[in-house]
Amino acid sequence: MIAIKTVENKDEKTRITLEVMNALPEWFSPPKDIVNKSVIHREYPFIAAFDGSKAVGFAVLKIHNEYTADVYNFGVLKEYHRMGIGHLLMDACVEFCKENNYKFLTVKTLDESAIYEPYNGTRAFYRKEGFYPLEVFTCVWDEENPCLFMVKVISEVMTSDY
Repeated sequence: MIAIKTVENKDEKTRITLEVMNALPEWFSPPKDIVNKSVIHREYPFIAAFDGSKAVGFAVLKIHNEYTADVYNFGVLKEYHRMGIGHLLMDACVEFCKENNYKFLTVKTLDESAIYEPYNGTRAFYRKEGFYPLEVFTCVWDEENPCLFMVKVISEVMTSDY
């Protein structure tokens, strides 16, 4: 049975990041970037999926401002794809946003103009989870890796929020 848990321990965040990201080279590389992310993740809200004691996926949230959180990093081991684990992790991200009064959840992923098959499923997943494409940027990563910026509305923005 899969359990979704918030992880507070910084060393555990690093361990899970390294295990999952290193197992998914189609989505995460180079190794130096993976190590860098494993350090950055220590400071951000971190949610993990466990199959027993084995971490099989994670979601890391970066808080941009009082209205917006970002799915900074997200991964599920390939052998656990299409089992609903990504959906459970995303539900936990949305719940975190609701509990903390964030209005928007954003994500950045590789745009389809890059023509890289592994990300076809990634974009389809985010769309299924209620994210809408907003804009493509070639200055976030580089021109060969255009960044698709997507958003999910968590709650209505009221005039009183300003």
